[in-house]
Amino acid sequence: MLSACNSDSRHHATSSIPLHATGVLRATMNTSELIEQIAETTDRPKAEVKLVLDAVIDAIVAAAKKGEDVSLTGFGKFSVRDLAARTGRNPATGESIEIAASRKLAFTAGKGVKDALVLPKQPAKKASTEKKPSTTKSATKRRA
Repeated sequence: MLSACNSDSRHHATSSIPLHATGVLRATMNTSELIEQIAETTDRPKAEVKLVLDAVIDAIVAAAKKGEDVSLTGFGKFSVRDLAARTGRNPATGESIEIAASRKLAFTAGKGVKDALVLPKQPAKKASTEKKPSTTKSATKRRA
C-alpha cells in the first residue's frame, strides 16, 4: 500500500501516489502486507506468519524494556536511547515548556541493508576538450 509520510495533500502529477514533503515518492508497507509477502515467500499460512512476526516484535520490545540491544546480523541493531530532559517551545503560543526525559527505540541499519540501498552511480559526464566557437559580439564582427 502506498501512503504519504505526512499529512501533506500533494500528489504526483500522473497518479494518486502521495508525495513526501521533499517531493519524493514514498511507499509504506503495513503489517498485513508484510505478513502476506512473507507467507508467499515461505509458502506458510498467514496465521502462522503473523504468530512468528508478533513473537519477533514482542522479543524486541521485551529486550528494549530491559535496556538490551537486539542485533540481527546483516540486518541491523535495535537499541534504546535515553533522551535527556530539555526545554522546548509550544509552537502555538511560543511559550517555553519543559520536555521530560524519555527513552526511544532506535534502529541502525547493518551492512547488508546499507549495501542493498545503495543507489546506482550515474556515469560521469566527460569534459569536452574541443573549443566551442565564441558567440560574443567581437567574435561575430571578426567573422564577418
